[in-house]
Amino acid sequence: MDWKSSSKGFKAFLQLEKSLSPNSIEAYLHDIEKLQQFLDYSQQSISPIDVKLKHLRDFLKWATELGMSRNSQARVISGIKAFYKFLVLEQVLKEDPTLLLEAPKFGRKLPDTLSIEDIDALIAAIDLSKPEGQRNKAILETLYSCGLRVSELVGLKISEMYTSEGFVKVKGKGSKERLVPIGGKALKEISLYFEDRVHLNIHPDSRDIVFLNRRGKKLTRVMIFTIIKQLAEKINLKKSISPHTFRHSFATHLIEGGADLRAVQEMLGHESITTTEIYTHLDKHYLREAIIQFHPRS
Repeated sequence: MDWKSSSKGFKAFLQLEKSLSPNSIEAYLHDIEKLQQFLDYSQQSISPIDVKLKHLRDFLKWATELGMSRNSQARVISGIKAFYKFLVLEQVLKEDPTLLLEAPKFGRKLPDTLSIEDIDALIAAIDLSKPEGQRNKAILETLYSCGLRVSELVGLKISEMYTSEGFVKVKGKGSKERLVPIGGKALKEISLYFEDRVHLNIHPDSRDIVFLNRRGKKLTRVMIFTIIKQLAEKINLKKSISPHTFRHSFATHLIEGGADLRAVQEMLGHESITTTEIYTHLDKHYLREAIIQFHPRS
């Protein structure tokens, strides 16, 4: 089996079996291309089934020499591992050469967290006299109330809002659906926004989409980033924030308030509990005060 045919089969597997998005599939295929490029560069024209652990370690050494960051190396290794798991699954290979391949060790940097006061200040800075004002207020309330990914927010559908039960259905990574609780404050702001939304000339493809631009079409992810960035500049917020910051703050505030880690995992749509555990960091001042108050030697 050559690189072209194996990559084609891998692509079909990611589409049909894993239901990944086009962007994710493209990223995986790009990882495989990098390995092939290295083998061609080092004049080792071998097929995918002839790749051994030594070749993979040489590839990582080459990537490091080229200046590839640890994060990028970890991303590529993840793609290559998935590719070889696919070849074993398809019985093209008996043994997976990536089993002993280790990703570079690096610390996981936590994004900035917004305090409740920060969130209140951002929302208060929205100019409700502007046509998009109420929409933007509803967007921020929904981000913080539900802890949604930005892609989940822009894809939110009216038909999948169960307001009387206080839930919304969202489609997360890998097209996996989940029900997420939504707070009364967010529902109230969405209801007020709908009073403005009815006056839009809504595009037929976007009639079921909750948040629309002034042309009656689905908002882009970039637009959500822009809204948040402009509000942060308006209040002179000295933090690097994005839509994900609201998701991070949502999880952090819940866990620090005593919420069960498994419940937060379900709300965020994390497959692994270890992913959710990054949100369990504590404010350093709070931690110091707790030690001073309760430690017997303090």
